[in-house]
Amino acid sequence: MLVRPLTEIQELVREAILAAQGDGDLPAFDVPEPVVERPQHEEHGDYATTVALQLAGVARMPPMRIAEAVASRVTRADFIAQVEVVRPGFVNFTLDEGWLSRQVDEILALGDRYANLELGQGEKVQVEYVSANPTGPLHVGAGRNAAIGDGLANVLEAAGYDVQREFYINDAGTQMRVFMNTLYARYAQALGRDEPIPDEGYPGAYMVELGDLLASQEGTRFLDMPREEALDALYDIGLEAMLATIRDDLRLMGVNYDRWFSETSLYEDGLVDQVRALLEEKGYIAHRDGAVWFVSSELGDEKDNVLVRSDGEPGYMASDIAYHYDKFILRGFDKVINVWGADHQGHIPRMKAAMRAIDVDPDRLVIIVYQLVTLRRGGEIVRLSKRTGDIITLRDVLEEIGPDALRFLLMARAADSQMDLDLDLAKEQSSENPVYYVQYAHARIASILRYAEHIDYGDGDVSLLQHPAELALIRLMLRLPEVVEKSVTSLSPHYLPHYALELAGTFHPFYKQCRVVSSLPEDMPLNKARLKLVAAAKIALARVLDLMGVATPESM
Repeated sequence: MLVRPLTEIQELVREAILAAQGDGDLPAFDVPEPVVERPQHEEHGDYATTVALQLAGVARMPPMRIAEAVASRVTRADFIAQVEVVRPGFVNFTLDEGWLSRQVDEILALGDRYANLELGQGEKVQVEYVSANPTGPLHVGAGRNAAIGDGLANVLEAAGYDVQREFYINDAGTQMRVFMNTLYARYAQALGRDEPIPDEGYPGAYMVELGDLLASQEGTRFLDMPREEALDALYDIGLEAMLATIRDDLRLMGVNYDRWFSETSLYEDGLVDQVRALLEEKGYIAHRDGAVWFVSSELGDEKDNVLVRSDGEPGYMASDIAYHYDKFILRGFDKVINVWGADHQGHIPRMKAAMRAIDVDPDRLVIIVYQLVTLRRGGEIVRLSKRTGDIITLRDVLEEIGPDALRFLLMARAADSQMDLDLDLAKEQSSENPVYYVQYAHARIASILRYAEHIDYGDGDVSLLQHPAELALIRLMLRLPEVVEKSVTSLSPHYLPHYALELAGTFHPFYKQCRVVSSLPEDMPLNKARLKLVAAAKIALARVLDLMGVATPESM
């Protein structure tokens, strides 16, 4: 069984504190979760805890005295070579090198299950992401949403959660009516009729193309019927055309969903009315100025929100509350994670208030807000599509740099950070391009294993792995479960590409310093051990690339 040193050391430190309290060397206090981290400098060991500094106030003792009391009682597990106390009160841990080398066999035994965790214990989690209005093609900002949401769903799954990926189709309301009127106008124009697009219509070239296509396929059929009837007919055609484009773009990016959920279905199934009646019964509905209001100000929001406008049209809060009622109450998700653009920041307090209104703990709804993406080509900001002179779509970027580069780079920054995406760098085949650098490491590993396919290294003795470059590679491979856990607990998959870069960067010097396959007969035992290490590194690198949704090329 693969030991996770960080987790094990946390428990050993906690037990050591309790033992010191039992012996009277530390006073009684509630023992906090010990903070165990990786030191910035190698000479300080593999792990360190600052627990003595944490406890100095509550214990009313000098940190060094606390650290010595803890260090002297740490059980010496087989993976620990040394426990050392360092001023002003750190306790440093160094891993045993023999134990380190043995972990290569453990990784090989786990294969593509390596770094799977049991944090979730089967808890049901829904991740809803992208969910763009089906009124046009996806733009590159939606690509960042997709990279974050899909990467997060992947690590949650790896950590033992029961994950459902969902796209919410905003196919009801004002924007869809504007879209249909724009489509009708472009269709009519394609047939020579002078039909203006609405004042707030969609002027993009894609609408002209869709109108032309409809005209060529349908002729004047929709012009020959009453306008409202034509708009109803165009609704299904236009919606399906846009959804097909969105699905194709996301599939090209490697993003697939378990469910596409229609907003319209909430009205057709009566759930919006049902939830509104529930809110009325609980006293969270007010009737003012001819409109129906959700009294969210009584539940922590700054102001009340309209559910039904004075003209009888439902506001977006009506379906949003019903949708989350469906998620939590009807489908029984333990946690729901929504990935939203920064322009939705103000909607968060409203949704938290809505959760209280339907008796759901607001902490069960987690909303991740991501910042915008600025496209650059070299030093120049890119604003318009070369193909259409219009907006830069997700498809434009995917066709230029490919899904691997896009996913890797869009995931590489924390969601709340502004992001620049350099299209020229993303296409470079050099070590300057992080995607190429990592994938090249995987391809190099695959090449080594192909070259040595005549060697059966199954009985290789991993205790021969003692070179500093070998041990450095093993140390880094063992960090992957920690990276998965950190990505899950922080709900941020941006740790994955950084780890992938570090792992590739550690493999390359190993490859230069340690010849994997020597032709000398006396080197065969070491050849086998190193081939085991290379195979384990391939597992770790492929695993992190898979979690990002990035391909693992066997050759480049």
